[in-house]
Amino acid sequence: MSKKFYLLAAMGLSLCLLAGCGNKDEETTAPASEDEGITWETVEETPEVTETVEEPEEEPEVVPEGMYRSELTNEIISKDLETQRPIAVMVDNEITALNHFGVNSADIVYEIMNSTKNDRVTRLMCIFKDYASVEKIGSIRSTRPTNFFLMGEYNAILCHDGGPFYINDYIAMDYVDNLNGGFARFSNGKNTEFTEYITYDGYTNPTTGNSYAGLKDRIAQAGYDTQYNSFYPGKHFEFNAKETDLTQDYAIPATTVQLPFKHTSSKLVYNESTKTYDYYVYNQAHVDEGDGNKITSFKNVIIQGCSFSQLDENGYLIYNVVGAGDKGYYLTNGKAIPINWYKDGSNGIQYNITYFDNIVEGGHIKLNTGKTYITIVPDDSWGDLVIK
Repeated sequence: MSKKFYLLAAMGLSLCLLAGCGNKDEETTAPASEDEGITWETVEETPEVTETVEEPEEEPEVVPEGMYRSELTNEIISKDLETQRPIAVMVDNEITALNHFGVNSADIVYEIMNSTKNDRVTRLMCIFKDYASVEKIGSIRSTRPTNFFLMGEYNAILCHDGGPFYINDYIAMDYVDNLNGGFARFSNGKNTEFTEYITYDGYTNPTTGNSYAGLKDRIAQAGYDTQYNSFYPGKHFEFNAKETDLTQDYAIPATTVQLPFKHTSSKLVYNESTKTYDYYVYNQAHVDEGDGNKITSFKNVIIQGCSFSQLDENGYLIYNVVGAGDKGYYLTNGKAIPINWYKDGSNGIQYNITYFDNIVEGGHIKLNTGKTYITIVPDDSWGDLVIK
């Protein structure tokens, strides 16, 4: 090989070593201009741009002509019902009264302690907007003073079969319309005992031949308004525009709720597939025989802590629901947040109760579209409530 070749190779190696031996943190500079024949090019890397694709916002469901969103559930129902008053029905919750009929058609179901006797047995009060569409509801039982405070929040007509004399003062109040007893008596296999149900149309017992007027005629005979009247306090709940999870950092898991009602062992279990809470009573799923034995379930659950006053040694009581309370929970979609509440009962009107987020001052809670279960838990057993 020629000396010229070795010289060129040595020069090339030297240049390579010079280019690679600098401090990697120092800025790289081009060689002096006398190094002819070598072209230096600075290449700037262009950062990769990731295009953000915004998901389109979910369009609100269009309400078809002739329909509207129910003030009780936010579900889309016939506009013919928009100003119709609901009914509030007292339903026996003893094990001997199961299976129930019509409960699955209720928009709102209350479960409250009916007596301090019998391990604090509970009773249901079911609120129905479209009661004409339900074949029968029951079985029907007596009412208690607390129910008059609650039914007034909906301008509802209270349907019951009797009650203690303590209810007489409430029945006399201007805002109260009630139907007491005389509902359809269905044969239940016993010779002298029948089960009482509410029907919209009249009913004739095929065994006894006795006939009973239905709700349609009973309300007309009583002269009650079927439409909201001057005692209507307005829309009861606020609803989310679309399905909303409880994502607050103070929300807690709530897939099982064991209520402190010893007699009924009432429980709510979150159903992942339906995203609702299934209701259990007497350690079994509560089903509605009038709805093909489907389990009773709710989108929203409200647990309200409240003190009560016992009226006598027979176990009769009244919850102190007028005023304010700092105990409560709102549950939906498997999570719960703490709430507090306030209810006005002045001027002879039962105004709506208002539920507030316990953490966000003045923040009203908003429900998801669907049915709601509300229970009032006595203050003295609040510590026995289990949510997990």
